[in-house]
Amino acid sequence: MPNIKNTQELSLMRESGRLLAEVFHYLDSFVQDGISTIEINDLVESYIINQLNARPASKGQYGFQYVLNSSINDVVCHGVPSAAQKLKNGDIVNIDITLEKNGFITDSSKMYMVGEVNPLAKRLVKKTYEAMWEGIRTVKPGATLGDVGHAIQSFAESNGYSVVREYCGHGIGKEMHEEPQVLHYGVKGKGLVLKEGMVFTIEPMINQGKPKVKVKKDGWTVVTSDKKLSAQWEHTIAVTATGCEVLTIRDSEVDPTM
Repeated sequence: MPNIKNTQELSLMRESGRLLAEVFHYLDSFVQDGISTIEINDLVESYIINQLNARPASKGQYGFQYVLNSSINDVVCHGVPSAAQKLKNGDIVNIDITLEKNGFITDSSKMYMVGEVNPLAKRLVKKTYEAMWEGIRTVKPGATLGDVGHAIQSFAESNGYSVVREYCGHGIGKEMHEEPQVLHYGVKGKGLVLKEGMVFTIEPMINQGKPKVKVKKDGWTVVTSDKKLSAQWEHTIAVTATGCEVLTIRDSEVDPTM
């Protein structure tokens, strides 16, 4: 069953989310042509620990050695930082970061476009962001997880894209992965009914081509089977009495669907 957060717990999660948004603001000036993904990893680790007095929650989780995932171009999710992997002009890359403060974890990811990115890649990044917000806008007490998934799926497919089925959003709080699972496809009115105090991520992975994916030999990196591009955005969401609150929202963001 989903873990319902009380007012104090939500306040602590709000602070964790605020700090995680700061991490992305800090990172914005560094994600550029020539930087390696391990350099990005190390910058984020130092900032979270030394500047924010917080913990990078992904490090050590399930044996993962790094503080973030860096997923470039046809990598769908769980890309592993590497000194040999340097960003180059035209790349799109998802940086996925978790942060724990005062015992509570939040989770967010952002797409970056490096240098001059071709129009089709730009469109994928933009429409994936909008798909995430289509899902977020459905969140309120009495709505269902099927409503969330349907909103994302119908928007993505109407724009010519496919939704990855193997990976999903998740409840979050004292643990990184809690109940419920939040699918990015679904049927209106089906699934778990949302209640005030639930906290979970919405993090659609949207492919240019077919939805099929495969895991590389490193056991982590997930790529599109047809080698076409994939994009992902993620926020941590709390269900409120009247709708929802995006706990990890960044200062530069507004709901693009309003």
